[in-house]
Amino acid sequence: MNLDAVLADYLTHVRAERGYSEHTVAAYRADLTDLIGFGEGRGVVAPAGIDLELLRDWLWVATERGLARSSIARRAASARGFTAWLARTGALPADPGARLKAPRAQRTLPRVVAQPAIDEAIGRLEARTAGEDPRAIRDVAIVELLYASALRVSELVGLDLDDLDRRRRTVRVLGKGAKERVVPYGAPAARAIDRYVELARPALLAMAESEAGAAGSTSAVPERTRRSSAGPAVAVFVGVRGGRMGVRSVYRLVASLLEEMPGTGPSGPHALRHTAATHLLDGGADLRAVQEFLGHASLGTTQIYTHVSAERLKQTYRSAHPRA
Repeated sequence: MNLDAVLADYLTHVRAERGYSEHTVAAYRADLTDLIGFGEGRGVVAPAGIDLELLRDWLWVATERGLARSSIARRAASARGFTAWLARTGALPADPGARLKAPRAQRTLPRVVAQPAIDEAIGRLEARTAGEDPRAIRDVAIVELLYASALRVSELVGLDLDDLDRRRRTVRVLGKGAKERVVPYGAPAARAIDRYVELARPALLAMAESEAGAAGSTSAVPERTRRSSAGPAVAVFVGVRGGRMGVRSVYRLVASLLEEMPGTGPSGPHALRHTAATHLLDGGADLRAVQEFLGHASLGTTQIYTHVSAERLKQTYRSAHPRA
């Protein structure tokens, strides 16, 4: 069996049996397709030709091309998972990736937005809803929920209506590795979500149907989010065409919002997740509770936010203490 066919089987395995998200599967596909292309350039066309020397050369060439340490580390992890599976399935007599090492990815502190800046940004968004524009109302609900529940952007766009418990102010989330968790949200997010679900969301779907009807077709509204005799669309957050909102649309919304805020670093939706986690710890939340809230498999992942809080404390000390 050639390597392309083996890769297809492996991706099916990680998707179906390991429960990896489509984003993770796409990253594996990109890395391993590059590895296979590199191997073919050296005459390796079957799994038996993959050895430690090939893997090391592949990473070395990527390093020479100037790839970031984080990208090299991710490639090494992709290769190790692939070769381990090849060894388990008998396609390789031993696992060459078990001895593959890569530089540790540099861990930088995430961007955290100060509470007054968050309040000001949400205030600017709310000002846009004065004219009852359904898109503006939706945008407020998105930002409020991202900050209130520290959701990943993929988790937010994947929400269905029955994932919301508006009475209890909780949302059921399908996170990484298909792990489900229930997280709360507060009163401001509740008001924004209620307004969106009851007023803006129906208006967006009606606009999409009107445009589709004018065009003489319902093709503008994707099947999964189209109104039918069975009831309204299932996606919580929809776009002007009636379809489920995508990650890029939410990223653009949050990035444009954070551009006007002080501070440096990434300005996408993950900055709101980082901010929410740090504010929870600053407010006295237990680290393990924050771990569960964020859906982290490892407490070590959550501990980075304690470093953020400590760094903020140091900055305050240096600016305020006379003997600093």
